[in-house]
Amino acid sequence: MKAARLVVLGIALVAGLGAAMLAGGGGDAPPAPVADATPLNTVDVLVAAADIPLGSVVKTEDVRWQAWPQEAANAQFLQKPTTPQAIETTTGSIARSPFVAGEPIRADKLIKGNGSGYMAAILPAGMRAISIEISPETGAGGFILPNDRVDVILTRRQQGANGRDETYSETIGANVRVLAIDQAVEDKDGQRVVVGKTATLELSPVQTEQLALSRQLGTLSLALRSLADSGPSPSDGAASDLNKRGGGLTIVRFGVASQGGAR
Repeated sequence: MKAARLVVLGIALVAGLGAAMLAGGGGDAPPAPVADATPLNTVDVLVAAADIPLGSVVKTEDVRWQAWPQEAANAQFLQKPTTPQAIETTTGSIARSPFVAGEPIRADKLIKGNGSGYMAAILPAGMRAISIEISPETGAGGFILPNDRVDVILTRRQQGANGRDETYSETIGANVRVLAIDQAVEDKDGQRVVVGKTATLELSPVQTEQLALSRQLGTLSLALRSLADSGPSPSDGAASDLNKRGGGLTIVRFGVASQGGAR
């Protein structure tokens, strides 16, 4: 009887080991076939090797060629197959817009200075730069930075119908671009407050004359606009006409008087 039990126990042990081996071996799945990766078509694109600030002169070491997915390469990018001498031709140009490291270089964001200063280079065609004096009280407490949009407000005294002096304010320029505060043309080193003495504005030639006259009539203040309502729009352009409310300023050219806003 004892021998029979040992035989049964041995058979059960062998069966258990066999089942365990079968279970362990059945879990191994054959490796999935590796699909061949489709080679990515690339093209060499000229990019900024380091940050290029607004108004700075581009040097040879500031740009380099970098492989770029051909499908994602914009036609505005400088590509090696079409412009192999791009490094040489861009050297000495002035950046009209800032570049960050790795950003593709675009020809429309560069201009040849030909010996001129950077401010003349970054001004759009047909526009003028004019500076006005500001203070923390008239310059939004120093929170206006280059490339912000502002409204220009004229405050002046005028004799009323009753013979008394009256003081009033009016917006003579809306959504005007600030080119620089003092001599800073961009926000540097994370600086968020620039308390300057002068602000350089971007205006058309006629607007420049009107602003120069307004400066003699009273005090000019800058009101900072929100980003939500900044930028060009059909009803309120980036270089909107000064004195939209009518009446206003009289400009004399060669002895001939004309109303401000008349072109």
